[in-house]
Amino acid sequence: MPQSKSKILLIYTGGTIGMVKDYDTGALKAFDFKKLLKRIPELHLLDCEIDTVSFENPIDSSNIQIENWQNIATTIEERYEDFDGFVVLHGSDTMSYSASALSFMLENLSKPVIFTGSQLPIGDLRTDAKENLITAIQIASLQEKGKPVFNEVCLYFEYKLYRGNRTTKISAEHFNAFASPNFPELAESGVHLKVNRELLLKNRGAKKIKVNTRFDDNVAIIKLFPGINKNLLASVLKTPNLKGIILETYGSGNAPSSDWFISELSNAIKNNICVINVTQCSGGSVNMGQYETSTQLKNIGIVSGKDITSEAAITKLMYLLGQNVSPKVFKTIFETPLRGEMI
Repeated sequence: MPQSKSKILLIYTGGTIGMVKDYDTGALKAFDFKKLLKRIPELHLLDCEIDTVSFENPIDSSNIQIENWQNIATTIEERYEDFDGFVVLHGSDTMSYSASALSFMLENLSKPVIFTGSQLPIGDLRTDAKENLITAIQIASLQEKGKPVFNEVCLYFEYKLYRGNRTTKISAEHFNAFASPNFPELAESGVHLKVNRELLLKNRGAKKIKVNTRFDDNVAIIKLFPGINKNLLASVLKTPNLKGIILETYGSGNAPSSDWFISELSNAIKNNICVINVTQCSGGSVNMGQYETSTQLKNIGIVSGKDITSEAAITKLMYLLGQNVSPKVFKTIFETPLRGEMI
C-alpha cells in the first residue's frame, strides 16, 4: 500500500516574498496571497499536498506584534492534527524574533514549523523566493518511517536550515541574510539535502502539544555603550510596570563597574525586575566572573544569557513573564535551555 502524501499548511503573514512594487511610489506592498501561488507553478510538482491560509491583512514584518505571534500559534494549534508540517511565510526583518517566539509558544512540538521568506519579491527576475519556498516545503514534508524528521521551529534561507531561536538577521543586501552564530545549521540544501541529525531536537513522543500564547511585553533591551549615564539607565528602569530587561553587555558579559551602575541594577533586581546579561558580540557566550568587570553583575543576581541571541532572549523573557514564573525560580528556568535556544 503506497504511503500517503505529507500534508503541509502554508501560512502567509506578509513580507517581501509576497509583495509587489507600487509604481506610483516605488514602495513594496503586500498583494493577494492567491496570486503568489500562481507565480510558482513548480509547487504542483512537489510530492505533498499543500493547503494555504493567509492573514486577513498581510503585514510588513516590521509591524509584527505579540498578537500576530498568537495568531500564527493558534492557526497551527487549530490545524495541528490535520497536517504533517507547517511553513510560515514571513518578512525577514523580524523573522528571527517570530521564530524564537513560536519556539517557546509551541511546547511538545512533534512536527516541523519552518519559517522562510525572501530578499526579493516573488515577481522579481532574480528572486530568491522560489528556492526558499520550495525547499522549505520539501523540508517540512520530509519523513522517515511515517514520522517527521524535524520536530522544532526552524528557519530556512539561502540553502541552509537553522534552529529558529538560534538565528539573527545579518544582512539587508545579500541572499544569505541569516546566520546562526553559536549553533551549526540543521541541514544544508545542495544537490542533496544534508541533514545533521545529531543536532536535531528529539521527538517528544506521546506528549500532547501545548500552545502557550500568554506573553508579557513589559520588557526592554538596553545596549551598553561607552558614555552611558545614570540618568538614561535610571529612566529605563523606572518605566511603569517594567518587569524585565535584556542587558546587552560587552564581550563575555562585561559592563561598567561604576558604583552607580551596579547600584541601579541591584535596586532593580530587589524590586523583582529580571535582568538578563546577553553579549553584544555576534558570537560567543556570557561568562560572568571571567573578568572583574562582570563579577559584580554575578554577585547581585543578574541572569546569564549564556550564548543566547538577543532575539531569543527577549522573546523567552516575555514568554516566561507571561507564564507568571516566580522570581525565586526565574533565574534557574531562564538559564535552562527550553527549546535548544542556549547551551
